[in-house]
Amino acid sequence: MRKMMFVSLSAMALILGGCGQKTDKPTTDASESSAASPDNAPGVTVTDAIVRLPAVPGAPGVAYFAVNQGSGPARKIAGVYVEGAERAEMHETATEKGVSSMRAVKDVALETGKAIAFKPGGLHIMLFGVADTLKAGDTTEITITLDNGDKVSAPAKIESIGGAMDGVAGDHDMSGMDHDMSKM
Repeated sequence: MRKMMFVSLSAMALILGGCGQKTDKPTTDASESSAASPDNAPGVTVTDAIVRLPAVPGAPGVAYFAVNQGSGPARKIAGVYVEGAERAEMHETATEKGVSSMRAVKDVALETGKAIAFKPGGLHIMLFGVADTLKAGDTTEITITLDNGDKVSAPAKIESIGGAMDGVAGDHDMSGMDHDMSKM
């Protein structure tokens, strides 16, 4: 009888002991920092990642985020990958003599302690070949590659072009821009 009670209590202790353990489930909140991932480059974080779907299927989408290098030697962002896009390119919007244009950017320098914002009207990521499986309200993953080969990944909220999930036109209106790809 004592042996049976001991076995029962031992089994119960094992069961209850597993109830409070944390899981290694990845976060899906795009507002959270990417620093929690053990695979990310040390000292570099990607936050506030957003993917904006194209207004018209087949047109380019866009991605925005912030990057911060908190420690380590100066690095450069050498490339970007967004899950669900065939190709992602770093671009910069510039205005000269009242005319806005967009040009491809080969790399983006990071400085220790200084955040870099990829946002409307400045640096941003153009997304080509956006899969129809990406839906507003879901999340996808964005990965930056540094010049030394290190990578940093973070979840990105997927939004309609208007920044909301209802399809309202938005802040990345490219109608007045010079899109001459030969300049890129």
